[in-house]
Amino acid sequence: MPPAIVLCTLNARYIHASLGLRYLLANMERHGGAGLRERTVLREFTIARPVREIVDALLAELGDPVASAPQIVGFGVYIWNVGPTTEVVRCLKQARPSLKIVLGGPEVSYEWADQEIVRLADHLITGWGDVSFPKLCRALLDGPPPLMKVIPGEQAALADITLPYAEFSADDLAHRLLYVEASRGCPFKCEFCLSSLDKTAWAFEAEGFLVALDSLYERGARNFKFVDRTFNLKIDSSLTILQFFLDRLTPDLFLHFEVIPDHLPERLKDMIARFPPGVLQFEVGIQTFNPEVQHAISRRQDNAKTCENLAWLVNHSHAHLHTDLIFGLPGETLASFAEGFDRLYALRPHEIQLGILKRLRGTPIARHSAAHGMIYDAEPPYTVQQTAVVDALTVQRFSRLARYWDLLANSGRFAQSLPVLLTGPSPFNAFLAFADWLWESTGQTSGLTPEKLVDSLFDYLTGVIGREKEGVRQILLADYQTSGARANPACLQGCLKDREKPVPRAVRALVQRQDRHTGVGE
Repeated sequence: MPPAIVLCTLNARYIHASLGLRYLLANMERHGGAGLRERTVLREFTIARPVREIVDALLAELGDPVASAPQIVGFGVYIWNVGPTTEVVRCLKQARPSLKIVLGGPEVSYEWADQEIVRLADHLITGWGDVSFPKLCRALLDGPPPLMKVIPGEQAALADITLPYAEFSADDLAHRLLYVEASRGCPFKCEFCLSSLDKTAWAFEAEGFLVALDSLYERGARNFKFVDRTFNLKIDSSLTILQFFLDRLTPDLFLHFEVIPDHLPERLKDMIARFPPGVLQFEVGIQTFNPEVQHAISRRQDNAKTCENLAWLVNHSHAHLHTDLIFGLPGETLASFAEGFDRLYALRPHEIQLGILKRLRGTPIARHSAAHGMIYDAEPPYTVQQTAVVDALTVQRFSRLARYWDLLANSGRFAQSLPVLLTGPSPFNAFLAFADWLWESTGQTSGLTPEKLVDSLFDYLTGVIGREKEGVRQILLADYQTSGARANPACLQGCLKDREKPVPRAVRALVQRQDRHTGVGE
C-alpha cells in the first residue's frame, strides 16, 4: 500500500543524513496518534540530483492517486536546498494537485510571506515541528482540516520528544555521518546566527540520551557529529559525554563538536587530553577578534582567553581544530580582518575556515543594513555583496582568497610550502598578494589540480618573490610526495621518476585531511 505521508529533503551531499526528518518520523506515533508511523516513509535526495528525477521518484513512491485517500509530502527546507526544493514542489503540485505539501525548516520559518515555495505549498510549520507536524498530518488525513496555512510550531518540553536515533538505518550507520544533539538552543546572541533568537539552551535528559548513543554505538556507529551550538556550555554534561566515548574508544571513532573558544576549564582540558589523535574534531567559532565589531553584533568573547585556550588545544591535545572567521561583518574592514587572521594564524590551528557573512532570514544582523551600508545578494545564500567599509570588488577578491586558502592551507597538502609563502609581517597580506596573482594568472577558482597549484607556487615563489629555485623545488617536492598525489608537476620533472607504485593508505576518508596536517600515517 502506498504511504500516506512522505518525509523528504534534499541534502547537500549523500553523506549527510537529515536529523530533522528523523525527529519527525520518530514522533509520528507519539504525537499523531496510533497507526501514523507505519503510514509514513522517509526519502532523502541530494541537491545534485535533477529535479525531474526527484519528482518522478516521489510520484512513484506515492503510487496512483485515490480520491478518498489524501496524501502528504513534508519537505525540510534549508538555505542550501530552497531553490531546487521550490522546483520540486512546483512540479509535484502540477502533476498531482491533490497532494498536500507541508513545509518546515529554518529557511521558511522566518520572513516567509514573500517566498515562492510558501505560495506553492498547502501548509507551513514555522519553528519546531516535532509535535506540530504529526498533529497536522492527523488533521489532514482524518479531519477536521486545519484552518490556517501557516502554523507556529509547538515548542514542546524535550522530555515529550521521542529521540530519533533508532531511525538511522544500517546503511546510514555504515556510510553516513550521523548527526546527534545533546541539547537545543543557545544562550548567546550573535546577530548573524539564527540561534540568537533562542532564549536559552535546553538539554535532553542525560540518561536517555546516553542510552540512545549506546544503542547507535552497539549497532556499529562510529562517526558522530554533535550539532549542539555550545557543546561545552555546561561542563558536567560535556564531561559525561566525553567519558562515554572514552569508555568506547576504537581506532575508527570520530567525534565532532562545536565549542565555545573562551570556556575551557581545567577539568575539561584534562578529559580532552586523554583522547588519542584522530578522534576529536572541534569547530571553534572565532568569527572576529575586533572588539568594536563584536560589540556591534552582540557577540560576547574574551579574546585573550580564546587565544590562551586555542594555544593549549594546539600544544597539549590531539584535537583537530577547525577555526572560523567571517568576513563582511558590520564595521569590519579588510585591514582589521587581516589583523584578526594574523592573530589566529599565529596560534597554528589546523584549519582556518574563511566564510563571508550571510543574512539568514530572521537574524537580527538585518538591523545594521542601513547604518553600515550592508547590501546582500537577494538569492540564497544571501551573501553580503558590500558594506560601508568594504566595496564589492574587495568582497569578490576575498571570496577568491578563501577558495585558494582552502585548496592550499586547509587541504594540508602544502605544510612546508605555506609558511614560506606567508613569510613577512602579515601572513594574510602575503596570501592576499598570492591570491591576486593566481587569479590574474589563471582566471580560475575551481579546476585547479594539485599539480597546477604546485607549479603556480613555484612560479610565484621564485619568479615574483625571488626565492632560490632549488630550495623551493625541494620544499614543494616534499609536500607533493607527502600529499599522496601521483602525477608530475612541471617544476618537479625529473624529481619523481623513480617513485614506487602508490600503496593505498589505510585511513578513513573523514580523517585523511587531518592526517595531512598532523603527519599521522606517514
